Amino acid sequence: MAKRSSQFWALFLFSIGVFMAQLDNGIISAALTTINRSFDVSANWGAWGITIYTLGLAISLPIVGKLSDRYGRKKLFIVEIALFGIGSLLVALSPSFGFYLFARVVQALGGGGIFIIGSSHILSTVEPDKQAKYLGLLGAMNGIAAVLGPNIGSLLLDLTGKWHVLFLINVPIAIVLFILGLRKLEESSDPSPGRLDLIGTIILSLGILSLMLGLTNIDVDFAESLTRPNVWGYLLGGVILITILLFFEGKMERNQSGDPILPVRLIKQPRYLMVLLIGTLSGGLLAAMIYIPSFTEQVLGIAAENSGYWMTPLALAAGIGAGLGGMLVSKRGPVFTVIMSGLIAAIGFMLFPLWLETRWQFIIASAIAGVGIGVILGAPLNILATEGLKKDKGSALASLSLLRQIGMTLAPAIYAGFIARAFNNMGTLFAEKFPGILQQNLANVTLSAEAQAELAQIGQHMSSGGSGVSESELSGMLQAIQDPTLKQVLADSVGEITKTAAQTGFSGLYWTAAILGMAIIVGALVLIPLRKKSPQDLEVTEETV
Repeated sequence: MAKRSSQFWALFLFSIGVFMAQLDNGIISAALTTINRSFDVSANWGAWGITIYTLGLAISLPIVGKLSDRYGRKKLFIVEIALFGIGSLLVALSPSFGFYLFARVVQALGGGGIFIIGSSHILSTVEPDKQAKYLGLLGAMNGIAAVLGPNIGSLLLDLTGKWHVLFLINVPIAIVLFILGLRKLEESSDPSPGRLDLIGTIILSLGILSLMLGLTNIDVDFAESLTRPNVWGYLLGGVILITILLFFEGKMERNQSGDPILPVRLIKQPRYLMVLLIGTLSGGLLAAMIYIPSFTEQVLGIAAENSGYWMTPLALAAGIGAGLGGMLVSKRGPVFTVIMSGLIAAIGFMLFPLWLETRWQFIIASAIAGVGIGVILGAPLNILATEGLKKDKGSALASLSLLRQIGMTLAPAIYAGFIARAFNNMGTLFAEKFPGILQQNLANVTLSAEAQAELAQIGQHMSSGGSGVSESELSGMLQAIQDPTLKQVLADSVGEITKTAAQTGFSGLYWTAAILGMAIIVGALVLIPLRKKSPQDLEVTEETV
């Protein structure tokens, strides 16, 4: 009975902690413009509020994973919650933009490891037959919070008009979690001999920082970005530092002269490397979700202020999928679950370019994609990353989360490229398709003599242009038109061209997401024979595939 009560409190506290930390990762996007105005900074500078939080998360993941293994997951959970609560309070009270950025780093250091600590605690203390179900619940909280963050942020901002509330609300929750964590959580750890690897920790932090800075500097022109020093320079620096770290950690492990920050023996295993690759691909799938509001606005015609709410079907489906993933792992094994995740997500995203035309079709397609994403969020990859391990579970999960974060950082640059290229092609669309669309729309209305005269002037202007009229020229002519009927027809025709461009861009985006889903399936199939090879330093248990 006491053990059951302990498991309940652990699951409850970790779930609330994961939800709070992940919610904050998305909630700021709703208030970004308001925060920028508050500190009188440009949009480019304001975006650092998100970028620096992402950098802090990436740096903290492997460190928190290792420290939780070494010193105890209860202790690190308490520290993480305290840092997150203090960081949230400092953000809300920030007197300047520089202080605000500092406070966001404190927040990130506190929020980055809660999911890792919770997952490794479950894998270390819960019976194997219940682990998948509990991990699925943590994954559901993680996924739902990520999707609902912008919506909740918008709601709180509408109700209060103050962005500070978005962060102050974390403080009482953090206090409650801190007190209950001290009283209700049981300690779990995998203590390692030797001194803590401080040098490795510094090298790892600098390497991750360099890699993430390079990735965040990539913009919509992916190929051109790679030629810029602020991209390739940081990426090269990160690769060099990580390479140095691997040599350093390998020597430390061989000499048994300390406790390496990186699980080098794991990184040498093809099985674990394949799990990390699948984790990176799953991060790319998750990144596809952030374009849902733009899709609903530009393709389905949803008002901008309501577009964020259309994330709800995907969010609910992701929560259901995470629970389903836990059940599938228990019954059919983690590899089968990963395969089903990739398949369901690929089908959902393929429906966007192949089938989706109406709002109810969007709900169905986004829900299917959400289930697929949710399935992979919690149990299957976490179990695959830690199977057979008697120690370093936190480090193994931290590396997985870091690679997923890299996938989430890299994929948006690729996705945004499709949209940018489609809108850059608007001039060709106007030249080739606008006259025909305008004629079709004019056939449905009756124009006055004055409107016909205005239309004739527009026709002369377009024919004199030779290769067609540009979007900017059309915008100027539209403003000059006096007749409301003609103005509406022209506006509708321009809107159809814009929608066509948006459909082209989003089709490329969601086809790419579907390909990532298929790549996850391939990775899982490759993983099957790799799992059957029992490495010398791991006790790999046979699972049902």
